[in-house]
Amino acid sequence: MEANLPDFIKDIFNLFAKNNYQIFLVGGAVRDLILDRPIINWDFTTDAKPEEVMKLFPDAFYENSFGTVSIPVSEAGTSTIVEITTMRKEGLYEDSRHPIEVSWTNKLEEDLARRDFTINAMALDKDSEMTDPYQGQEDLKRKTIKAVGDPNLRFQEDALRLMRAVRIATELEFEIDPLTFKSIQENASKLNNVAPERIKTELWKLLASVNPYQGLELLKETGLLEIILPEVSKSFGIVQEGPKHDRVYDIGEHSFLTLKNTPSPDPLVRLAALLHDTGKVTTYKIDSSGNVTFFNHELVGGNIVLQIARRFNLSKKETDKLHRLVRWHMFSVDEKQTDSAIRRFIKNVGLENIDDMMALRVGDRLGGGTQKAVSWRLAEYRKRIDQVLEKPFSITDLKVNGQDVMEVLKIKPSRKVGEVLDKLFQEVLEDDSKNNREYLLERIKNLDQN
Repeated sequence: MEANLPDFIKDIFNLFAKNNYQIFLVGGAVRDLILDRPIINWDFTTDAKPEEVMKLFPDAFYENSFGTVSIPVSEAGTSTIVEITTMRKEGLYEDSRHPIEVSWTNKLEEDLARRDFTINAMALDKDSEMTDPYQGQEDLKRKTIKAVGDPNLRFQEDALRLMRAVRIATELEFEIDPLTFKSIQENASKLNNVAPERIKTELWKLLASVNPYQGLELLKETGLLEIILPEVSKSFGIVQEGPKHDRVYDIGEHSFLTLKNTPSPDPLVRLAALLHDTGKVTTYKIDSSGNVTFFNHELVGGNIVLQIARRFNLSKKETDKLHRLVRWHMFSVDEKQTDSAIRRFIKNVGLENIDDMMALRVGDRLGGGTQKAVSWRLAEYRKRIDQVLEKPFSITDLKVNGQDVMEVLKIKPSRKVGEVLDKLFQEVLEDDSKNNREYLLERIKNLDQN
């Protein structure tokens, strides 16, 4: 094939040829070149040993036992990392993650034989000559994800490949080869051996894809969902309406449909959409009238997502956003609510999360069978939020500040200053007419006496 490669990739090819080393572009980079997709990761394989590669690139770094040297490069003002790995062949694996031993080789075919899927087991040399021993190009034409050789061996070598198969199929909108699919089902439990942080990386990529709904369906069909997100898996089979209703809602499918219909590309918001009703599993009850209830399910769900956040080692910021979206998704939509009620909503959800919460509400509506994404009442409620946001909302908007507190109370900088300002702020939240400097200065004195 005729490959249009950037200059920094051509330079790497030429440098290795000049030093009499073999080098090939491999993996997803070759696949995406063929598909004419943007290339995010540039990966090479070479017969040069890691220490020999390091000598060629003064800025390179090497911090692993798998022979991968990372090289920072810049092209047209854009910085990226190119990874160059010594060709290797691997023996037995002891834990579905780490090979017992790794040995170098100078045979490209041995290196390609250890790769995960046929569409990732192709190599391109500096003259754009393709090496494709497992017919990866044909599988690209067939839009098929197929394991290299025996799929059971590939998944025993690295259980994360179970997740990668589903994620890549989702990203490319491909199907999984029947034998490979069956092997994923049979080996699903091996994913328990993979660190949650590695699973989270794949899950985020899946959620960020064009059709995450299809990816979740694949995770469910393969049995991987039960391992990755058992909280969601448990929600299937639990109806959302009592036996007196004509239409029966399954919580799991509703959650999937909410994800599908949530108009946000943010994987964290999409995850919140998927998890928003997880609290219904344990709060499910049928009352004396035959109605199904899920009392306080949003509160229970909020606690569940905190556990999930810890499992995936989410950042504090990610955890806070995920929790707020799930905990407060049952907000009442009423355009006649008072300013103070709307301020409480904004405070609970977080000003920076308002748009995401509205997107979740849209997904929830459509995922429940409603035909119209935004009701007139939700639209009016959003207008009310914008109106309230034009009025004082943060402590910095108070007509007094910390200096005023210290002067009135004759105190030095301390925690008490912040406590007094916070109390004043809470009062103004309830009644913005109190944001009057004369009133607040007098109120500071009263607070000190209480």
